[in-house]
Amino acid sequence: MNSSKDQAIVRASVVVDLSPAEAFALFTAGFDRWWPREHHLGKADLANAVLEAREGGRWFERCVDDTECDWGRVLACEPGRRLLLSWQIDPKWQIDPDPSHGSRVEVTFESDGSKGTRVSLEHSELARHGEGWEAVVKSVGAEEGWPGLLARYLAAGAPWKTASMS
Repeated sequence: MNSSKDQAIVRASVVVDLSPAEAFALFTAGFDRWWPREHHLGKADLANAVLEAREGGRWFERCVDDTECDWGRVLACEPGRRLLLSWQIDPKWQIDPDPSHGSRVEVTFESDGSKGTRVSLEHSELARHGEGWEAVVKSVGAEEGWPGLLARYLAAGAPWKTASMS
């Protein structure tokens, strides 16, 4: 993790025992399976986390009280290969609807030979969040941030493969 303003980037990766297409599907269509219930911004408990796998799609939460909270947008979607998301959550963990303040989360899916697929995540342009951006870098780079989230994603891989084969 770099914390200088020009290079504020958090990186994490895992190798999942799925093809790139399956790994992409788990990340997007299966997003709610691995996203932790405690990671939400709404006042009510999280009902489900949704990632619409299409350019212009939303990345959002739906709470048990039927309220929704957009976290950002899908900027690019190349199934089985790449996903680029805007992260429009400010340093106070509030939604910032101004797209010019959003950072970028890029996820790539690359075959790793017989091991499956390397899923690499890069959260960049964090300084765009303005004052307090360093706290965002620290939080998303911590074990409870992207590294832990990708560990949950990895753990969901085996059940996902079994379910998608039936």
